[in-house]
Amino acid sequence: MKSPQLLIRGRIFDGVDDRGPGSIGIADEQIVRVHYGPDAPADSSADVVDFGDQLITPGLVDVHSHGGGGAAFGLDPAPALALHRAHGTTTMIASLVSQSLDELERQLRMLTPLVAAGELAGVHLEGPWLAPGKKGAHPLEMLRAPARADVIRLLDAAALPDGSGSAVKMVTLAPELEGGIAAVRLLAERDVVAAVGHTDADLATTQAAIEAGATGATHLFNAMPPLHHRHPGPILGLAADDRVWLELIADGAHVQLDLVAETIKRYGDRVVLVTDAMAAAGQPDGDYMLGDLAVRVTDGVARLVEGGAIAGSTLILDVAVRNCIRVGVDWRQALRAATSLPARYLDLDAGQLLPGRLADLVVWDADWRPMRVMRHGQWLPAAGAAQSA
Repeated sequence: MKSPQLLIRGRIFDGVDDRGPGSIGIADEQIVRVHYGPDAPADSSADVVDFGDQLITPGLVDVHSHGGGGAAFGLDPAPALALHRAHGTTTMIASLVSQSLDELERQLRMLTPLVAAGELAGVHLEGPWLAPGKKGAHPLEMLRAPARADVIRLLDAAALPDGSGSAVKMVTLAPELEGGIAAVRLLAERDVVAAVGHTDADLATTQAAIEAGATGATHLFNAMPPLHHRHPGPILGLAADDRVWLELIADGAHVQLDLVAETIKRYGDRVVLVTDAMAAAGQPDGDYMLGDLAVRVTDGVARLVEGGAIAGSTLILDVAVRNCIRVGVDWRQALRAATSLPARYLDLDAGQLLPGRLADLVVWDADWRPMRVMRHGQWLPAAGAAQSA
């Protein structure tokens, strides 16, 4: 292991728990040493940055985001990456909305080199295999049942050049569609996370999907039937099974924040925070596009111009963490839900401060705002305290 070139000192949350004062040694892009305790060893050749009592955490991990900074991942990834990184999200999955198979293939071929280069951690297909009755902000005419050949076509369109598999890390689908359970089984065989979402599935179908290999709940509570005492539907099936990870959009618009807090209290380390952000994240109110659909953002809430359905969010993950803490979620649990837990959900090499991992970290101020952000061993411009929540 290399000797550190940079030594960062502060109070360390390693992605799992608060470890107190310590130091992180970094060489090139990697963490080469983590030491806990106030008497951290010195390296005469290392530059030292001492943050005193400021909290240092892993970089945030967002596994469901469509864009930000005025752009969608499927059209122009650079502005979205810059925005989210400035707010501490150093690992991102690019989510694509339902389009024609030809257009999705084009977008996948455009994004796959960014995955291969480490700029993105993967791609998430949110559709086109969704229930028409729970389409949300997806164009009805683009929805279809998941034919095996179509699923394979899109996975193969995102084949990584090193032969390690597909850049597609997750697919959201409605398992009640014709071929839905078989598609879940196919995804599991290809080591792609199958997430139940935008669905009208009943409890039995949801349970069958989990048995077939589904391990995710796409934005729990949203775009699925509500929990009903005689027809519990997908929510009960997803929440009751310890094999399933539960996504939550903690913006107060998609899910009331007291329910966010109660869900985290009840299901703990199965809950991951996601943004479902669209192009308007980090931008002023106004008119935007989500795929081919016109969206209007008013008071920070994005809705389709036609029909008024919520159309993604303007959330950024550091704001989700603050929102959770503000309604009583333990800060360590809120940070786990934005670092190590989403990384475990999609089996990403991120979300913890460990030797051998890439040096991705956030230094937080007292108001839970990122004041410094490091990605792959390099300090990035941070939004800092000027950011509005």
